[in-house]
Amino acid sequence: MHRTKVKVVEEALDANNTIASANRSDFDRAGVKVVNFMSAPGAGKTTLLERVVADLPGVRVGVLEGDVQGSMDADRLASLHVPVTQLNTDPSFGGECHLDANMVRSAIPALPLDEIDLLIIENVGNLVCPAEFRVGEDTRVMVTSVTEGEDKPLKYPLMFRACELVVINKIDLLPHLDFDLDRLLYNIDQVHPDVERIVLSARTGDGLEAWREWLIGVAAHEEAIA
Repeated sequence: MHRTKVKVVEEALDANNTIASANRSDFDRAGVKVVNFMSAPGAGKTTLLERVVADLPGVRVGVLEGDVQGSMDADRLASLHVPVTQLNTDPSFGGECHLDANMVRSAIPALPLDEIDLLIIENVGNLVCPAEFRVGEDTRVMVTSVTEGEDKPLKYPLMFRACELVVINKIDLLPHLDFDLDRLLYNIDQVHPDVERIVLSARTGDGLEAWREWLIGVAAHEEAIA
């Protein structure tokens, strides 16, 4: 019997990467640096953006807000008078739990690329799929909060390996949790020993300056980071 094995996943990723390259070319031509901002739901991505997007000296920021439904996060950021474009995966894209390159490409005409220096793509909250799909970004950031436990790097290693920066959020809650920060850092080292990390609290502002400076550095970088 003749059998043919179809590598559907590989082909899908190849097609995605082709579109991601086209997105990247468009962003490069516009002189816009792009951050793919990822985390599990509730890790604090939107709050971290709220605290800095209107206060990056010399950097004009725009946000592409990815959600399955609704515009609550986009509304929060738009109130800070930064350009925000909403991208919902449901119903147009079947309610996907991540953004892919084609979704981002569909949003490019709505992005004010000539008015911004840095585009932050707030991906749909998920610790699996966003790590697999490039969207044309220069660099990737993932946020993990201390409320998620120390084991997340070991359970979701691809997400931690796929990023250039890990932000550890909600450290203000450490006195109230049975959580070992050193163990989390150790586990991150097991899956991505060279990754940069910032430890902070979006609520209190502790460590926030390092996050702000990191974003300014991305916007100022003349060459692609990733």
